[in-house]
Amino acid sequence: MRGSSFFQVQVRFGTRIKIIAVLYRKKVGRCLYEIRAAGSTRRLYTDGVLHSQFNPRRLITGSVWDLLWLGLFFRPDPNPKRVLVLGLGAGTVVRQLQTLFPFVQITAVEIDPVHIELAGLHFGVDTDRVKIFQESAEEFIVGYRGPKFDLIIDDLFSGAAGIPHRAVKCSGPWLLRLEQCLMPEGLLSINFADFAELKESAVSKRLWNGGRFKNGFELRSPTTENVIAILMPESMHSVDLRRHLSETPVLSTALEKGQLRYQARRLRV
Repeated sequence: MRGSSFFQVQVRFGTRIKIIAVLYRKKVGRCLYEIRAAGSTRRLYTDGVLHSQFNPRRLITGSVWDLLWLGLFFRPDPNPKRVLVLGLGAGTVVRQLQTLFPFVQITAVEIDPVHIELAGLHFGVDTDRVKIFQESAEEFIVGYRGPKFDLIIDDLFSGAAGIPHRAVKCSGPWLLRLEQCLMPEGLLSINFADFAELKESAVSKRLWNGGRFKNGFELRSPTTENVIAILMPESMHSVDLRRHLSETPVLSTALEKGQLRYQARRLRV
């Protein structure tokens, strides 16, 4: 089935009915892809699971995608040279990184060819400024022998019927493989569907055992249940993050307007 054209559907929110514009709908096998629009915001749903969001008028999403790169701002004036994004989706985080850091080199890995196609066509990603690999994240990481990264974002999700879950178990061996792709001062940002997924992961054990990472934080948005774990090689404090965000004009404005909302708490080990 080819991607269908614009139409509208009615969605019930409690006692209210809201009209949602469906800009794109395509079924590949049993997998259904939809791009839904509300005002200027577009959202990609794959089998009912929200994968990406885009508003050409606003850099900040007010949701989980902002948290995936937020850890960079625990440091003053961050300037990452190389970033690896595992789980491109339709490219929300890539577009944000391209805007915040115009000279950053981004490598993205995405197993779904439809997501890759939609990133450039509908979600504002400059595909000339990102190197995209269509393969599984496990295969990419195991075979990677290139330059190491300043930031690795693990945003590997799957799901059905609107219920997301991690596509790759965050085990000790997986964390070790990711660490091996990082620069000595590199940061690791991992998305979990909720606190239970984080608790079941090897993140706390990795911090407890020592090694590269000396410090970690949980980042949350009031709009989702997701928890982002940020692992870093040096000691930082949540006040450092707030101060450095306030010193960055575009992000300071988003803070003042209530668009950039987050909670930061030190990871418990």
